Amino acid sequence: MPSSAPPRIPGRIWALAAITGAGAFMAMLDATVANLALESIRRDLDTTLPRIQWVVTGYLVALAVSLPAQGFLVARFGAGRVWRASTLAFAAASVLCAMAPGPGWLIAARVLQGLAGGLMVPAGQTVIAQAADRRQLGRLMGVLGLVVALGPAIGPAVGGLLLEVASWRWLFWINVPVAVAALALAPGRVPPGEPDGTRRLDVGGLLLAGLGLPLLLLGATEAGASGPGTSGSGLAACAAGAALLGTFAWRSLRRLQPLIDLRLLRNRVFTRATLVTGLAGANLYAGLLLLPLYLRALGMQLGVIGGMLLAMGLGSALALPLAGRLTDRHGAGPVVLAGAGLLVATTLALLTSVVHDPRLLAFVLAVRGVGLAWAQMPAMTAAYGATDAARMGDATTLVNIVQRTGGALGAVAVVVALVRSEEGGYAPAIVVLLALSALALWPARGMRP
Repeated sequence: MPSSAPPRIPGRIWALAAITGAGAFMAMLDATVANLALESIRRDLDTTLPRIQWVVTGYLVALAVSLPAQGFLVARFGAGRVWRASTLAFAAASVLCAMAPGPGWLIAARVLQGLAGGLMVPAGQTVIAQAADRRQLGRLMGVLGLVVALGPAIGPAVGGLLLEVASWRWLFWINVPVAVAALALAPGRVPPGEPDGTRRLDVGGLLLAGLGLPLLLLGATEAGASGPGTSGSGLAACAAGAALLGTFAWRSLRRLQPLIDLRLLRNRVFTRATLVTGLAGANLYAGLLLLPLYLRALGMQLGVIGGMLLAMGLGSALALPLAGRLTDRHGAGPVVLAGAGLLVATTLALLTSVVHDPRLLAFVLAVRGVGLAWAQMPAMTAAYGATDAARMGDATTLVNIVQRTGGALGAVAVVVALVRSEEGGYAPAIVVLLALSALALWPARGMRP
């Protein structure tokens, strides 16, 4: 297990991480504040809630559609070029959102924003992973994770302030100066990447994955929200999405130039690390769904609940730089195992009287945030560290797909538990969250630096 001092990170690499991290911050901040503004948007554009919720749903579906193409685009044109183009598209879509005269325009602009965001975040990760030494990745990803974690942590506060003093349109305008600054600083700092002119687009694979992934996520969400056995359309969409993705996997393993190189999964460290990121995503989104409902049922006011979630977000943000240093020095395995252990311990605490003491509960949730940070970001670092530069685009695509899919399925599992346990309170849903936490221990235990 490595324990010698890791190599120093030069200033140019830190600058690269800061510039590309701006895109990840925008994407996370935008997803958070859009949820907060739905009712204001509905009133201002004089539409219905079922229609305007597509401002959120359309964005998430578009993210899922564009993700599978990222690996091909990075290989074909270079990671830096894809990052620049997607950042520019994200900024342009933000302008269209801010200027939307009606709900149809806004939903279409959000779809464009989601397509760009689905490319921008993993392309930025690819740029960093290709430029840095493997023993620098932990610290770099830790700081990048800090920036990303700050988006959900400060998003509600920023969004609430803007909604009070200005218009919901400013929630989209704020992306523009961040994107312009990042693009202005990029020349000479963000390498364009090495394009591979021989790479050909796997059109069949793109259709299978581009349809299968959103069908699976939307179907799982609908089935979970409707309860077990009550949503035939949701279950049908899940089955169709799973079938398309299964066909995609079977086809990809038999092609010389697949859309995503699934042969990466033959690497044990990559597979275990990717599985941990999926389970950490499940823990994050399942917890974000369950905790506000649970704390509200305990009689807490919305302001107090917001403070509790902020404590969890700040716990993650503050823990990430240390996680990066520990990963570079000792390897990802011990850090991920510690993070998974903290998730188990803090979820168990939710089943005790700790929930009736606000100060103690805030501490527990802050520690849970540490567990999320230590489980997820070092696992991503290990996955990228186990991949050669030529296949880094495929690696970032696959990790991000598993992470997002895990998050959606984890939230659905909690919803199903809540629907089935109307008389049993919230304990069954917390047990589901505990199971998701415990499952992460197995792949974490088998990881090696």
